[in-house]
Amino acid sequence: MAMILYGKHKVVIPLGNSENHIRLNSRSSGPLQTETASASPNKNSDCLSTVLKRLPLGIPRVDELAAALTERLALVVIVLSQLSAERPTRAYLVSAFLLHAVLLSHLPLPGRRMKKTEVKPDEFEDPGLFLNDFAFTARSAIDSSGWKQHIDDSGAQCDLANLIDERLFLVVLSKIQGCANAKGLLPEIIVKEFDYFASIITSHSGIQVQISAKQSLTSKTLLPPPDPIALPFVLPFSNVVFDQHLASLRIDIKARDSSGTGARSTRIFKEITHWHNSKRPLDTKATRILSDWQKKRLLKSNQRHMDEMLKYAASLTKTSGKILDPKTITVQKENKPSSSAGTANAKETKNISDVKKSRTAKSTPVSKAKKIIQENINSKKNASVETAFSSWANMIEILDKIVDPYARYRNTLTYLEDLVAEKREVLTAEITLYSLQPLLEIWSGFCRADKRETGYKIAALIWNQIKAIWKVEIGLTKTIMIHTSEISRLIGFPIPGKVPTETDRRLTFALRVPPTLSTTLSVGMSSQEFQLVHCGPYMDRNMDSQPDARVPFKPDGWQRAVLDELDANNSVFVVAPTSAGKTFISFYAMEKILRADDDGVLVYVAPTKALVNQIAAEVQARFSKTFKHDGKCVWAMHTRDHRVNDPTSCQILVTVPHILQIMLLAPSNAKTWATRVKCIIFDEIHSIGQADDGVVWEQLLLLAPCPIIALSATVGNPEQFNDWLAATQHSSGLNLTMIQHHHRYSDLRKFMYSPSSNLEFEGLEKRSTLGNVGLDGIPEFGFVHPISSLVNRSRGMPVDLALEARDCFSLWQTMTKHQTSCYKVPEEMSPQVSCPQTIAKVDIINWEKDLKTLLSSWMLDPNSPFDKVQDDLSAPLKTPLAHLAHRMVEMDGIDAYLRKTALPLVTELYKQNALPAILFNFDRLACEKIAKAILSSLERAEESWKNGNAKWKSLMEGYEQWKAKTSKNVKVRKDIRSKKKNKDGDEERLSKAETEKESAEQERSKYESFDPNEPCEGFSFAVPTKVETAEIEDYFKKMEWRGVSKWLMRALRRGIAVHHAGMNRHYRQTVEVLFRKGYLTVVIATGTLALGINMPCKTVVFSGDSVFLTALNFRQCAGRAGRRGFDILGNVVFHGISQDKACRLLSSRLPDLNGHFPMTTSLVLRLCLLLHESKNSTYARRAINSLLSQPRLYLGGDSFRDQVLHHVRFSIEYLRRQHLLGPGGEPINFTSCISHLYYTGNSSFAFHALLKAGYFHSLCAGIHVRPKRVLTNLMMVMAHLFGRRPCRISDAEKIKKSSSIIILPELPTKAATILEEHNEETLETFTNYVKTFAKQHVMNVEQTLPLTGLSFGGSDPTIIQALDPLPATTACSHFVALSGHSDKFDSIADLCASTRSDIFLEESVIPYLDIPSAVPLNAYLYDFFRHGVVQQIETANGIRRGEIWFLLNDFAMVLATIVTSLTNFMKAEPMDVEASAPLSGRGDASDEESSKEEVADEPSIEEDESDSDKDESGSDEWSDKPLKPGKSAPAKPRTPTRKVQKKAVPDSWDSSEAESEEDPIAGNTNDPAADDCSDPDECSEDSDGPSTEGLMNVLVAMRKLQAEFDAKFKAMWA
Repeated sequence: MAMILYGKHKVVIPLGNSENHIRLNSRSSGPLQTETASASPNKNSDCLSTVLKRLPLGIPRVDELAAALTERLALVVIVLSQLSAERPTRAYLVSAFLLHAVLLSHLPLPGRRMKKTEVKPDEFEDPGLFLNDFAFTARSAIDSSGWKQHIDDSGAQCDLANLIDERLFLVVLSKIQGCANAKGLLPEIIVKEFDYFASIITSHSGIQVQISAKQSLTSKTLLPPPDPIALPFVLPFSNVVFDQHLASLRIDIKARDSSGTGARSTRIFKEITHWHNSKRPLDTKATRILSDWQKKRLLKSNQRHMDEMLKYAASLTKTSGKILDPKTITVQKENKPSSSAGTANAKETKNISDVKKSRTAKSTPVSKAKKIIQENINSKKNASVETAFSSWANMIEILDKIVDPYARYRNTLTYLEDLVAEKREVLTAEITLYSLQPLLEIWSGFCRADKRETGYKIAALIWNQIKAIWKVEIGLTKTIMIHTSEISRLIGFPIPGKVPTETDRRLTFALRVPPTLSTTLSVGMSSQEFQLVHCGPYMDRNMDSQPDARVPFKPDGWQRAVLDELDANNSVFVVAPTSAGKTFISFYAMEKILRADDDGVLVYVAPTKALVNQIAAEVQARFSKTFKHDGKCVWAMHTRDHRVNDPTSCQILVTVPHILQIMLLAPSNAKTWATRVKCIIFDEIHSIGQADDGVVWEQLLLLAPCPIIALSATVGNPEQFNDWLAATQHSSGLNLTMIQHHHRYSDLRKFMYSPSSNLEFEGLEKRSTLGNVGLDGIPEFGFVHPISSLVNRSRGMPVDLALEARDCFSLWQTMTKHQTSCYKVPEEMSPQVSCPQTIAKVDIINWEKDLKTLLSSWMLDPNSPFDKVQDDLSAPLKTPLAHLAHRMVEMDGIDAYLRKTALPLVTELYKQNALPAILFNFDRLACEKIAKAILSSLERAEESWKNGNAKWKSLMEGYEQWKAKTSKNVKVRKDIRSKKKNKDGDEERLSKAETEKESAEQERSKYESFDPNEPCEGFSFAVPTKVETAEIEDYFKKMEWRGVSKWLMRALRRGIAVHHAGMNRHYRQTVEVLFRKGYLTVVIATGTLALGINMPCKTVVFSGDSVFLTALNFRQCAGRAGRRGFDILGNVVFHGISQDKACRLLSSRLPDLNGHFPMTTSLVLRLCLLLHESKNSTYARRAINSLLSQPRLYLGGDSFRDQVLHHVRFSIEYLRRQHLLGPGGEPINFTSCISHLYYTGNSSFAFHALLKAGYFHSLCAGIHVRPKRVLTNLMMVMAHLFGRRPCRISDAEKIKKSSSIIILPELPTKAATILEEHNEETLETFTNYVKTFAKQHVMNVEQTLPLTGLSFGGSDPTIIQALDPLPATTACSHFVALSGHSDKFDSIADLCASTRSDIFLEESVIPYLDIPSAVPLNAYLYDFFRHGVVQQIETANGIRRGEIWFLLNDFAMVLATIVTSLTNFMKAEPMDVEASAPLSGRGDASDEESSKEEVADEPSIEEDESDSDKDESGSDEWSDKPLKPGKSAPAKPRTPTRKVQKKAVPDSWDSSEAESEEDPIAGNTNDPAADDCSDPDECSEDSDGPSTEGLMNVLVAMRKLQAEFDAKFKAMWA
């Protein structure tokens, strides 16, 4: 490939013989074509090889400036030699091209910006044909066998990308070649190099090549448009806060403001109401009076929600069935250091005082009363111990009667776990010793049968129990130590050198050890080898763990470091994998804030609403506090569509990034709430790399007014991110420390699943799984050694590629097996040297590090035995995967394969005790299909079993008889009661004695708890014993009432669930609760469970490949397996994923976090609004100073503060020109509307452009005469501005088949013209920004490509005037300027694409809208407004069902914000008739709810709790919801009745009066007022500008549009 610069554009031409790319000259048939174009031999076929052999490897040093021969120059010499030999008449063209090639080595890029020249030869060959032949011949040379070898031997630099510059070539032809004094026009060095290369060409072709020639060419120079000479002025702006930062900018400012924003034409903005509800003032003192019905309804809603919250919290804290007992927090005053302590902190002072007290206590004699009290305490303690041992003795009698050793062992452990803490403390050692008896009995059985390999899992359990005994501090007697040591000796385990205790007590039982006369109980291998191969999951995982009074557990070293930083009020960035123990950090910080005072606030920021719900529930379960003053609360939860408690009155706020940004930038909070924020926790901080809302995370980190805690498990470049984060914190006067921990608490073991040939399901079999910790030994599961995944040596080894103990041992064995004399494995790496007798996790980590270091060096060396090592470690995968691809083909593709093999997979996991499991598939529909396939298979198998099972038939016969008998008895009792009547004729109530007698007479039967409709044992994965029947039935009742699909509830009863963002929120929360409680064991999910959700499981299955299954998502999802405190090992299974993809996932490093440019125009506007409305508050000034003082404003960016300041100044210039800011930074006119629509991006500025230009005034002028037509046109325009979604190619076919409007009609001409003019004005403003910054700060010549780093052009700054180059560009990239571009840009896209690489400019931060749109837009909003039918939006417009509610809700909030802003601007009273329907909106759903005015007798949608908490479940809320009892179902969506509406509302939006008024674009209308009005521009009345009357018409139209849209929206999700 070569870059040919032609005309106005860069064209990359493949150097080959494709007729689609180049024009081949039939006369060109030289010897270089023999390999690619011609198969016939030629007498000059050895030309290339001959030239290559004779070509020198470098240019002789004709002088000091001569350069080495590069690949480009070598290619030029060879090709020109060939072309000269073919056609001697081309000598003048060859000479010109050679000179052009030499000039490319010397001219800097600015010196190569040439005018476009048209060369018209009179009688010679066209230069264009010559370039074609050159390209073809050059490609032939490159493809030849000898070329690569020659270049490799010569070591020539590759610079072929700079092969041809057509403009320079033509200029050489027209201005140099043929001139009499041509050599005098050029520098001497260029002439010398030309002559040398010309001599080589002449020697090979026999043709004289020289600069001066006799031929003359006719040329014509096409001059480009002149570059702008002077920069235009900017409007004046002066603000005391901004001036201190912008003072260094040198910008021409016009002395007089001519922007039209004078005192008469502007109105200072003042925010007086909530931003999307003009009824609710911002005055917090105003109290809304609620009616009794509203109070009762609100109380009922709160009680229902808190009940759900408590149940949710109970599942998180494992307190199911118990009363939650949160820790009561009291405010504690910190002990201040004494003056003599100097720099000692308060904690040290406190410790010193404690020591003094203890010393004083020792010296003070104990009184007689205290002695008596202590004696009583000891006596009670001894009595408690005796009671515990007595109870244990009774339990031993029960356990000894259990014959099965497996059952005896499990019951023993269950008894120990159920003991209260006091009894467990003294009995642990003895009960653990007792549990060794059944294990030894099982192990001896394996030894006698000579099946030690099979029983090693039991031996590993014995080792784990022995290790547990040695850890006991209280209750470990001398007798227990002796017995434990003897058992260790028998099996061959090491005996730790623990100091024997003097305490002793006789065992409550007689220890029975199997006899060892006939067989030995030894494991048959060294203790170290046995631990490494079989005991890895049981190894001690302490990482420098030590007691710490600050937390109720022994924290590891890195955890104590985090605590120290938090106590010092420093910021901290914690990177640790899942299950490492990060959770406590957040709750420690929360408790610290709660204990400090009653005012401090901690904000917890989570990326998803599901995680927000979880954290809020945990806070509810953990903390309680009594406040001195009313109105305070411990916690609050605030998302875009749900709110619990008051966010400004709580101490712990759990929220999402967008809401925190709103609160931090709200002027009303600047002097109150924002100043109370003491700490912000950013959980899953790697979300900053997301394309959608990553910029919000970045803005929050820059705006944070306090120390932060950033947590993540998956950051690919933690050092780089830490550098940026530390710099942002330092600019705010805070210190930040990064604390990394690389190791999971529990290891993950990976497997590839390959199903057996028999996929028939006949029921779940019970099988003993004692000691099973993985899926090893099962034919269907192939173990994946982590090292076997390193299929690409060039990638190296990822830092987080973890090896468990047995992986290290097998790696060491294999490396030792294949070591050579050159590649030795050091003796000190052997386990005998590297590992102690009793191996711990930390020992494995150190050994792993050494092994990986050695293996990494082998990876880099192609001669090392690395491939042999990898082949050996990959051997277990070869057998199970041999027929996997064939099976997929047999099952008609991957989708069918996943459905048919899901149940066999889950069944195998059930048999191996590897449930619960989460199956991840990133396609929602595929998740549901897999669940349905499992469910249907279970139901079919159960039905088949029932039909052929005699016991079931007998059971059903008995049940029917019992049911008939029971109903008869009930009827008799009713008859008896009916005869007993009082004097009023009413039935008398039975007395207590009669009731008890009646109950006693009723026969108890096994059928009372029997339900024939419940799944049978063996055909369900559910565990009913984990949840009480009443509780589970309550869950099902609520889900049925909320309209959850019946098949989903049938699946739940069998322990199977689906979890994705499109599901009903309450269903998803129920799934989470039941999964944590253990009732559900199989969940099929998308990525909704990947980010921090507490869903611990034993196994994670990746079921099916997806483009979303990246290295990041893989690690997030896999982290759900083997969670700390639940499992000692996690399983990861690849199902339906190729081995190559699995290896790439395992061996790929995490992606680096890249930032976004956060200084958007809307942010500048919001900062000005914050500053002005808060009256230059300290908080506002500090926020602006923090942002504008950042040396590196965004992650991954360079230090370019000056450029940021330029960008801010010209953003202010844009806002000034748009009449949104005054000369002093005061917000004016429609600032409220634009600032609160920030989340819509550039759409808000486009809306403002139309509003400012008076377009909406003219469009809405007829709102009182022809409202239907005006609203239709208004909606069409709004659909062009907001919620823009491109149409897909597949939508083209739907247009012919659907009556819906799929592609949005074109924007009216007048509106399009206004927006295009707005774009031109924006382009001018930001072009001035680029030019101004470039002239002041960019002095260097651009000659290096930003991505490849390749340099072009010479270093000689001398410009050859004979070439008559164009002036160098200032803002435009010098590379782009080679094609003729100047500093005049055609569009915003051209500006961003063509600007120099050292000038940062992102298209997304420039306020413009792509008009006309490059691709057709989806008309889903416009279409919904017309018919209000959700199904049409899904089927015709192609909007995914789970997204519809959110998209419509976003647009509803846009309308609410616009109406509120216009109402405040006009100071108009809100009209109840146009009041919006209840919305769950961005920022304040609960406040919106509090302002609703609904009819008391109207059934409230809020009673379903779905209006204010849609979360991600809008789709199912409206589709399957059953009616409440006693109500009839309307046939179609119904408009809710309103208090002031007089006429009846039709049952369908396709009927009534609205039906006759067809859409003006879709068809004719019967509205006489709208005749001859097919174009919105024609329907609009002329307007002289934004008059008050015209603006009032806009407000009325917007209110009507909002009311009609919200009515359909509410009817949809009701």
